[in-house]
Amino acid sequence: MEHTDLLTLKALRYHAFHGVHAIEREQGNSFEVDVLFRAELRQAGAHDQLDLTLDYEKAEQIVSGVMFGPSVHLIEKLCVDIGEQLMNTFLLVDAVQVVIRKLNPPIKVPTAYSEISMQWQRSSK
Repeated sequence: MEHTDLLTLKALRYHAFHGVHAIEREQGNSFEVDVLFRAELRQAGAHDQLDLTLDYEKAEQIVSGVMFGPSVHLIEKLCVDIGEQLMNTFLLVDAVQVVIRKLNPPIKVPTAYSEISMQWQRSSK
């Protein structure tokens, strides 16, 4: 029986300059990003070796590269860019879920956040 394990980076925090409104791209917004990786990670646990798992420091660098990269209008675009880069970088990963929250979005009523969640999955081998 094959196990798929879950490794999560939760609530990576960024002040970045994305949004539809010019003021968002000038003053910035607060964002949180979650990344959930599904992969076979038991060998890494058994042997205590980084090369048998995914380096989440490298994953954070990918997320930061997108979040601190060129301004975009939509959190959907950020999500796609992060997910595609993670899947292309970490070949041992079976699936990735990326969640992006824009905290205090600029709408007329108090709102904790707006959120997008997308998933990528490799085809069966």
